[in-house]
Amino acid sequence: MADTVNSSGWFHLFSFEGAVFSATSFAAFCLLYLLTTSIYNVFLHPLKHLPGPLSARASILPSVFALRTGNIVNWIKDQHDKYGDVVRVSPTEVSFTSAETAWPDIYGFRTGKYKGTGPYLKDTKFYNTVPNEVHHIVTAGEEDHTRMRRNLSHAFSDKALRSQEPLIQSFVDLLISRIGEHAVQGKSIDITRWYNYATFDIISDLAFGAPLDCLRGSRTHTVNLVMGFVKAGMVLSTRDRFPPLKIYDRLVKFFTTTSSALTQRMDFFHLTTSQVGKRLDRGIADDRNDFFTAILKHQEKETQRLSREEMDSNAIVLLVAGSETTATTLSGTTFLLLQHPTVYHKLVAEIRTAFTSAAEITLDAVNHLEYLLACLQEGLRIYPPAPTGLPRVVPAGGDCISGHYIAGGTSVYVSQHATNHSAQNFRDPDAYVPERWLGDERYQHDKREVVNPFSFGPRNCLGKNLAYAEMRLILAKLLFTYDLELVDRTRNWMDTQKVYVLWDKPGLEVKVTRAVRT
Repeated sequence: MADTVNSSGWFHLFSFEGAVFSATSFAAFCLLYLLTTSIYNVFLHPLKHLPGPLSARASILPSVFALRTGNIVNWIKDQHDKYGDVVRVSPTEVSFTSAETAWPDIYGFRTGKYKGTGPYLKDTKFYNTVPNEVHHIVTAGEEDHTRMRRNLSHAFSDKALRSQEPLIQSFVDLLISRIGEHAVQGKSIDITRWYNYATFDIISDLAFGAPLDCLRGSRTHTVNLVMGFVKAGMVLSTRDRFPPLKIYDRLVKFFTTTSSALTQRMDFFHLTTSQVGKRLDRGIADDRNDFFTAILKHQEKETQRLSREEMDSNAIVLLVAGSETTATTLSGTTFLLLQHPTVYHKLVAEIRTAFTSAAEITLDAVNHLEYLLACLQEGLRIYPPAPTGLPRVVPAGGDCISGHYIAGGTSVYVSQHATNHSAQNFRDPDAYVPERWLGDERYQHDKREVVNPFSFGPRNCLGKNLAYAEMRLILAKLLFTYDLELVDRTRNWMDTQKVYVLWDKPGLEVKVTRAVRT
């Protein structure tokens, strides 16, 4: 029978000829699929009317490659510079810099003219769950998000922030003291690292009633786990967007950017859940009014209760968002200040004129330092801590965003870095000019309302008031106490940074000397 089959011109599937034929057929099928899909995406897709690079309109690969290599921010900005304020950056993904309308259209409350639109849900291919696969306040659906936000909002109220000031002040003073140890020895410091130590200690103590002692012990490994966790999220996100990457990662043993990050992801998860467990063991009777005190007090209410797994998931969000983003803004603003001596000296003069001792620098007091506020706000514009878009999915039936019809199911977002650096939104968009926030007539036509570093609408960042308080207090006390100077004035610290959802910040070496008062 086999001879008959062979004599008819057929061959065995597992013969050499069969293997070649199967492989060739599979490759031909894949190429045909890619070709027909690309033709559809470019010429027949509901988003065909939107501008963008041909390769990105045809395939998801350019955007995924930009994400994987950490070049997504520069790539997105280049596309907006070329194609305008709305760009199709993948077959089903649209980026906007027309933020004065796109923020409310995409992220705003579904009231008024948006009442019948329906919510723009989070794009699950971008937002990963944590290792326990339980949703947290960022990834949760509408009902669960409302429940979690009701619970967590108590910990971030104005009343809570005022009660937390002594603790925040204690860590800021410890930061100033530790930096002083290096100043006395005439050593330079990586100020980015010290900002990370301080913000991580503050958020861990506020959350769990106990710090992880990064400031006292210079625990670099603990801080590195945060960025490793974030990088791992990017790896998993690109796999979800383009599943063949799962195979690719295994084949080429992508250890340096995947395995190590994924290991750090699990280590950070275990560290966080351990801290949650220790905190829960102390119960609600704990003397400290930390975040978990607020969480536990509302466990009897069905509309606010969190499961233990949800506590673990949300604790991770608290630590990452409460440490990395604040340290990023402080690092970026410090660099920009030291790059612009006139601005730096003007800010130093404001701070040292307003106070005669560090003890006078309180949360209320720093809120009256207009130039400090402008310097930080301009830092947030130039160097937003979350520079990429935060994707939402257009409801079924489609909607109009910034005057453009967008089909239902499309992933849409405001790209913060590109928006903040757009000449359509700001005069001298790449220049660090705090005066644009203080009524300078040269910048009267700037669209300042597009700067929303903590997002917009009902799902904006709960901790933004805490972040502002930390940034203002730390920078004011630091510049009151010390003079700062860049060690390498020729290096543009921001130029070579990669972005894996958040900035992957290199060290920022600064010479620190104690301020001399006359």
